[in-house]
Amino acid sequence: MAEIVHPGRIVPATCEIVDIAGLVKGASKGEGLGNKFLGNIRETDAIIHVLRCFEDENITHVDGTIDPIRDKEIIDTELQLKDLETIDSRLAKTEKAAAAGNKDAKVEVTVLKAYKEVLEQGKNARIVEFESKDEQDCARNLFLLTSKPVLYVCNVGEADAKSGNDFTKKVEALAKEEGAEAMVIAAKTEEDIAELESYEDKQLFLEELGLEESGVNRLIKKAYALLNLETFITAGEMEVKAWTYKKGWKAPQCAGVIHTDFEKGFIRAEVIKYDDYIKYGSEAAVREAGKMGVEGKDYVVQDGDIMHFRFNV
Repeated sequence: MAEIVHPGRIVPATCEIVDIAGLVKGASKGEGLGNKFLGNIRETDAIIHVLRCFEDENITHVDGTIDPIRDKEIIDTELQLKDLETIDSRLAKTEKAAAAGNKDAKVEVTVLKAYKEVLEQGKNARIVEFESKDEQDCARNLFLLTSKPVLYVCNVGEADAKSGNDFTKKVEALAKEEGAEAMVIAAKTEEDIAELESYEDKQLFLEELGLEESGVNRLIKKAYALLNLETFITAGEMEVKAWTYKKGWKAPQCAGVIHTDFEKGFIRAEVIKYDDYIKYGSEAAVREAGKMGVEGKDYVVQDGDIMHFRFNV
């Protein structure tokens, strides 16, 4: 887009990934720096759980053997125990308010007990589904650690970067059971790719490994999708900018991402599909070809749409 428009500046979409040090057994009780790290996790929108899926006698594992399923379950247990602690603390207060007739408290008690039952079975809160909007809102506001969407990243050696190995297959099977996502990445290889200066050199290196794109690119896309996010674009001489929105949002909601006034006074959206913009080479050429859409309030924005909003306040 920028090569076509030649804007003053380019503003890409961003997805912030925070590196939180690994938890140890007993973290929920404060072992290691457990409380601090658990607090860091609570502030995130999703969890990327990196699992060691490679053998290397020069790199020792804290538990002495390589077992990604065991490693996953240790972390799950610590997060579940912390969630149970949160729930028990809230239940004691909320049940009193519910007994006194508080409607919101009654909804919260229902949600807390549903979560408690699942967590006590050694399962994660994310598998619980609530039907009513009140229960869904309440559940969302609890910010439980195990209710967050999760992506399991299997860290492998270079030889397994393309097809994975027996360890990754076990993780992928378990992730499927949970309704979670899993992917394979060779972290050491990614480090080597990052050190190459030109795009051409990086592509050549990837081709030699039989890979179409880097693991970092795939990770970013997976993380973006995990959060149910998509991108629309605004393009002009001043800037080409990517805006992030929730998949399924309609045009006025996306206008509100730019400015609340755009949503309040929304009139219509002029939409160009990304492929059409690239094909015709300019907004004027797209208009001339009759490929610009004029959409109203019910238009569901699509990933990659180039948008121009008309509004009046």
